[in-house]
Amino acid sequence: MVVQELGWDQDTDDQLRIAIEDAIDGDMVDSDYGNVVEAVVLWWRDDDGDLVDGLFDSITDLVGGGVIWLLTPKIGRPNAVDPSDIAEAAPIAGLALTTTAAVSNDWVATKLIAPRTVS
Repeated sequence: MVVQELGWDQDTDDQLRIAIEDAIDGDMVDSDYGNVVEAVVLWWRDDDGDLVDGLFDSITDLVGGGVIWLLTPKIGRPNAVDPSDIAEAAPIAGLALTTTAAVSNDWVATKLIAPRTVS
């Protein structure tokens, strides 16, 4: 499985990143990868700009039916993203919101599914 990581910064959770790479048995690729990916890990903070634009950028290399794991700071942490903002942005970007789970002390993950493409 090829997983693309976007939005990495010094505040990301390195233990979570290592756990993801262990789970996929390889390194995550960046935006310069140039091929399709099955999943995207998008680190997003409230001050990163327009979430819809960020989600559109995440879809660029994502295969139809792929998954975006939107990682945002937990509510109460600096730069937390309001869950209603995610619920509003996802369908505008053509994504379906599925589940949300706490994945570390400071980060929560929201699973977004890209629609399958018909060939």
